Amino acid sequence: MTSESSTATRPSRRYTVAGAEIEAPPLALGLHVVATPIGNLRDVTLRALEVLAAADVIACEDTRITRRLLDHYGIATPLTPYHEHNAADVRPKILARLAAGERVALVSDAGTPLISDPGFKLLREASEAGHAVTAIPGASSVLAALSVAALPTDRFFFEGFLPPKQTARQKRIAELARIPATLVLFETGPRMAAALADLADGLGPRTAAICRELTKLHEEVRRDELPKLARHYAGDAETRGEFVLVIAPPPDEEPGSIDIDAMLRAALARTSVKDAVGEVTMATGLSRREVYQRALELAKEAGDGVP
Repeated sequence: MTSESSTATRPSRRYTVAGAEIEAPPLALGLHVVATPIGNLRDVTLRALEVLAAADVIACEDTRITRRLLDHYGIATPLTPYHEHNAADVRPKILARLAAGERVALVSDAGTPLISDPGFKLLREASEAGHAVTAIPGASSVLAALSVAALPTDRFFFEGFLPPKQTARQKRIAELARIPATLVLFETGPRMAAALADLADGLGPRTAAICRELTKLHEEVRRDELPKLARHYAGDAETRGEFVLVIAPPPDEEPGSIDIDAMLRAALARTSVKDAVGEVTMATGLSRREVYQRALELAKEAGDGVP
């Protein structure tokens, strides 16, 4: 633990809103998973402020980022860093604090904890130890992007980040291609052009929304077909900031209308027969034997040997 996490001289459990200082109500024992703003600090909930002010300690990814939020609302609760690099060492200490009867709040740098952020093992071990775990819901970039994408939201699949290397990324996109739901992905600015090019190749002309810097000053939502978006980001498009990609589900198809040959040819152009069969089998749900037989025929027609 850092010196910031000491609770020997616990400050007042208060927070400030619109110039008014408010005393936080007593907080129940246990671990409290608190959603924080993804950009605009005014998106924090009143309940989140109460919990953050009343907790004995706040476990956070980056103390500098969380401290900005706390300073904005006049909260003086001690912080302790908890992230993927120190989790193995810090997790037992947090569990010990819970066992000692302390109230612990868990936050990520932005949004709802555990959505592409560390924390799963802490929650699991806290629950197994019998500690109460309470969700304090709020901002989420996934839900914010879905709400403005103008795409179906009755069923969606959250993928997170695609693999950074092209071969692995293309393989994963082939697996995602047949999921009958709107896709939600995260991506970094420097990888946007390459990721969109592969998405356009693997998913075709599906409609997508690129959501950049949601709730922040330079918020931007761009909607178009994937190939057009790929061309835009291959140019001089703005790539600073954080991106959420929302992609329309595959068009409705009869089971017999899936173009297996086209999928196999695309896969065979960049990988082995074995790997191509694996991709198409997973993407279509067809039998591996059927797909493998057709892959052999296509490879033979192309004059390629079978690895």
